[in-house]
Amino acid sequence: MNAFATYPSLKDRAVLVSGGGSGIGASIVEHFAGQGARVAFVDIDEIASMALVDRMAAAGLPAPAFKRCDVRDVAAYQATIAELAGRLGPFTVLVNNAARDDRHLIADVTPDFWDERIAVNLRHQYFAIQAVVPGMKAAGGGSIVNFSSVSYHAMAPRLSVYEAAKAAVVGMTRGLARDLGGDGIRLNIVTPGWIMTQRQIDLWLTPEGEADLMKVQCLKEKLYPPDIARMVLWLAADDSRLVTAQNFVVDGGRM
Repeated sequence: MNAFATYPSLKDRAVLVSGGGSGIGASIVEHFAGQGARVAFVDIDEIASMALVDRMAAAGLPAPAFKRCDVRDVAAYQATIAELAGRLGPFTVLVNNAARDDRHLIADVTPDFWDERIAVNLRHQYFAIQAVVPGMKAAGGGSIVNFSSVSYHAMAPRLSVYEAAKAAVVGMTRGLARDLGGDGIRLNIVTPGWIMTQRQIDLWLTPEGEADLMKVQCLKEKLYPPDIARMVLWLAADDSRLVTAQNFVVDGGRM
């Protein structure tokens, strides 16, 4: 059995994760709690989120703070961040994970659809950063992890608006890393490959798709949420203290 790293610098650190109720986000919440961090998360799916809280309690992990919030509503989201920071203390780790990769055809994309997809896949990241930066500056620094996607590198079909948002995450992160580096705030990107969340398995994984994936990956294993969560832990911890403005691709060597 593999033994993975423990990061003493994460103990008691206040961490905020968006989209933490299921999939990759839920694994990130669990992994930070396992490091002894004080974890808060937001999600729109209250049922899945409360199930995660109960599952963590049954496993003996510290209970995370959960609040239902739609990250597309910037004012409500920033108010929620302030409320959770009031409970846990200023966040010195922010993980901008929330996203949706719904397929779409070019002809069906309207301005409203475009705006909503950008809101759920890009815009909330910026305004969450805006909300936590004052606390990070007061604390002497922090770590922000933004999520992109391998899909725009792979030119996946029927995902053009999603891919536009996820490509923009890279430029946004690098620009903000320059702006905030003088305050000791680090910003990095995690770019997951095809991660076997339950949603991906239920909606898109087929025997043919899995066979094609194994052909293009160097490492002939499917990736799962903990593979991403462990990268996020390292980026949040002091072990990566001089790493910023970088993009970490976790895809089994697909790109």
